[in-house]
Amino acid sequence: MQIGPYSLANPLILAPMAGVTDLPYRQLCRRMGAGMTVSEMVSSNALLWKNEKTLRRIDHKGEASPRAVQIAGNDPQMMAAAARFNVEHGAQIIDINMGCPAKKVCKAQSGSALLRDEPLVARILDAVVNAVEIPVTLKIRTGWDLDSRNAETIAQIAEQAGIQALTIHGRTRACRFSGEAEYSTITAVKRRIGIPVIANGDISTPQKAKRVLEQTGADAVMIGRAAMGRPWIFREINHFLATGEELPPPEISEIREIMLDHLTNLYDFYGEYSGVRFARKHIAWYTKGQPEGALFRKIINQIESAEEQRAEAKLFFDHLQTMKEVAA
Repeated sequence: MQIGPYSLANPLILAPMAGVTDLPYRQLCRRMGAGMTVSEMVSSNALLWKNEKTLRRIDHKGEASPRAVQIAGNDPQMMAAAARFNVEHGAQIIDINMGCPAKKVCKAQSGSALLRDEPLVARILDAVVNAVEIPVTLKIRTGWDLDSRNAETIAQIAEQAGIQALTIHGRTRACRFSGEAEYSTITAVKRRIGIPVIANGDISTPQKAKRVLEQTGADAVMIGRAAMGRPWIFREINHFLATGEELPPPEISEIREIMLDHLTNLYDFYGEYSGVRFARKHIAWYTKGQPEGALFRKIINQIESAEEQRAEAKLFFDHLQTMKEVAA
C-alpha cells in the first residue's frame, strides 16, 4: 500500500488510540509487524501545544518512517496550523480525526460530530491539505447514526480535496463500539473512490483480517483494541496473509519478555511516577484471561515503584510458566 511517497511494508496499521498509542507502544507494534502506526490525536488548540501531554505526543525519537500524527479540531485554519506544527516536529503524514465517538470530543463538535456538516468537512480538508506538503489522510465512521450514513459522500469530498488515504470504522458515531462492524459501507466506498481505503472495526484475528480485506476490497486494515496487550497480532496476521497458516500463540516466556521490555520503555519515556501508572493498564491487558490474573491486577495497581512493579510482573509470569510446566 502506498501513501504519498511512502510504501508500507504490509497492509496492517495500528489505530490511533488516546492513552494507548504513545511512542513506546508504537515502536513495539512496529517491531511486532505493523506496517504503520498512528499517534494519539493532537489537539488543534495551540494553547495546548506546550503542555507535557502534547510534547510527549509529538516525540518521535527513534521512530521509523512513516511517522503519522492524528490531529483533531473543527476550525479549518486551526487545523491547518496544527498540521504545520506537527510537520515541524517530525510528522511525515497528517491524519485528520473525523471518527472519534467520545462524548467530550463530539460535544466540542470535533471527531465524528463533523460528519453532520459536510461543507465544514470540505473546508477543513482543503485547509489542511493546502497547508502542508506531506500526505494528509482522513479517518471517519460510516455516518452519525444509522439513519444518516454518508461515508460515500464524505469519501468523495475527501478525494476531491486531495486526501491520500481514507480509513473507515465500520460503525456510525451512535453505535460507538457496540454491535458488529458493518463492512458493506466500506465496500461501497472502495468502489466509488480511487484513493486507498483502510478498513477498521472488529478486526481481531488473522482470519477476520483476511476476510475483511477480501470482502471490502480495502487496501489495508487498521487494528485498534485487538492489539491492546497483544501486539503480536500483527505478526500473526502477516503470517496468515502470506501462508494461510496460523502461527502458534506466543509462549508465556515470550509474552513476559515483551511485557518487561515494554515496561522499561514506559518508565524511560514517562519517568517513574507516570510510567508506573501508564504501565498498569498495559499489564492488565497482558494478563487478561490468565489464571489468577484478577488477583494479580489488584496487587499491581497498588504498587508505586517501577522496580517493584516490574519485579512483580516478572514474578507473575514466572509463576504462570511454572504452572504450565507442572501441568505438562
